[in-house]
Parts: sequence; structure tokens; C-alpha cells
Amino acid sequence: MQDVIGATIPALQADDAAVVALGCNLPGGYASCEALLEAALARLPALGLPVLARSRWWRSAAWPDPMQPEYRNGIALVEARGEPQALLDTLLALEAELGRERGARNAARTLDLDLVAFGRRVLDRPGLTLPHPRAHERRFVMGPLAEVAPGWRHPVLDRTALDLAAAAAVGPDAHPT
Repeated sequence: MQDVIGATIPALQADDAAVVALGCNLPGGYASCEALLEAALARLPALGLPVLARSRWWRSAAWPDPMQPEYRNGIALVEARGEPQALLDTLLALEAELGRERGARNAARTLDLDLVAFGRRVLDRPGLTLPHPRAHERRFVMGPLAEVAPGWRHPVLDRTALDLAAAAAVGPDAHPT
């Protein structure tokens, strides 16, 4: 894992990585959302997902319901190994291990791990669409991604993370903590 949080990696290396978005607005049994997100991030290598780079934690109002507690979000670039479905299954198991209970869509949550991209793969299967169908619209995803891989290119839109972060309409208040 990179020693410096937020250090950038070359675009080609980023294009070959799996992009994992981490989010939280309820700390569950942890002291803070940041502590929970750090615990999730620390578990990734033991699950066979070496972390190549990671962003700082970003803060934003809850979306779509700004009355919920604000979010902390970040990005980890991990080695893209095996099949995307296996990686997604690992992420969902980690969510459950760290206390995530699934409820209504867009409800407050302890931990949210989304597979945003898996290299340059494009998939549309039940339960797994790559790249993530809405990530490019969200500043709280594209901002952290642009922090560590500004030259990462969206596999369908062929736009960089930096460009997508600037254009993102959802979560325009997102900023690093």
C-alpha cells in the first residue's frame, strides 16, 4: 500500500486496478465512521486484495436525504485479480463482518463497499454492473478517485476521474477532511 495517503499513481496502473468505494454515515460499534472505514481498509490485504493506493476520507451531506448524518467516503485501488463477482462477494462479506445490515436503498448505513470498476471490464449482469452505473455522477466517489488516480479513464465514457469529479452533480459539497 502506498505510504502517503492521497499519493497519485500512473493512469495505466489505475486502469488495471479494481476501484473500491468506501462509505459510512453510521459508525456502528466504532468510535467514528473514519475508524470503521480504516478497519475495512485494513482488512482488504488479508482478504487477498492488496491496496495499491487510497484516498483521504471525504465528507459530504447525506444523499438523497440530507437529514441523515453526513457521510465519509473514500476510494481504494486494489489489485484486480480473479473475477469481478468474486471481488464483489468478498466486499459484501466484509460489510456484513463489520456490522452492515441491509435495509432500504439509500438508507443510513454503517459501511458501504461498492465495486466501481474492475480494470477496463464492462459488464451488465444481474447484481453486477461495471463500471458502477452511477459512480461517475457522484463527487464523493470521483473526487477521491481523482485524488489518487486523476488520469483513470472511465471504461465506457472515456473521461478521466479528474474530469468526472469536476462535472459530478451528486454530492457537490464533497471535500477531503
